[in-house]
Amino acid sequence: MENKIVVAVKGIIVNHGRVLIVKRANNDKVAPGTWECVGGKIEFGEELETALIREIKEEVGLDVTVEKLLYAATFKSDPTRQVVILTYLCKSEVTDVTLSIEHLEYLWATKDQCNQLLHPDILVDFEKNNVFSIQELL
Repeated sequence: MENKIVVAVKGIIVNHGRVLIVKRANNDKVAPGTWECVGGKIEFGEELETALIREIKEEVGLDVTVEKLLYAATFKSDPTRQVVILTYLCKSEVTDVTLSIEHLEYLWATKDQCNQLLHPDILVDFEKNNVFSIQELL
C-alpha cells in the first residue's frame, strides 16, 4: 500500500475569550464522537487560508477573520497515512453556529472546558505552542 500525506487546516475560532469546539459525528471514520477545533483537508491547488475559511463556513456556517498561523503538527492516522495540520487563530464576530452533518454538537468553550473535552494529543499541541497564553484567549 502506498504512503499518503494529507494536509489539513484547523481554526481556533475565538469570540469573547471562548473557543469554538465541535464534536465529530459518531459514524465518522476518524475519531468518532471526539471534540476538536473546526477545519478540514485542503483541496488541490487551494490556498491554505482560503481552505480554512471554506471549511469553517461548511462545517459551522461562520464567516471568520483569519488572524495568524499558530502552529503546525503532524501525526500518523494509520501506518500508511500521515496528517499535517496547520492551526490558525481566527476571530468570529457572531456565535450563531449552524452545524453540518459532520458534527453532533458545538460549544463556545472556556479554557477549562477545552482541557476537559479536547483529545489529549490536541492539548499537548496547545501546551507546546502556548495556545492558552494568547491574549485573545485570556
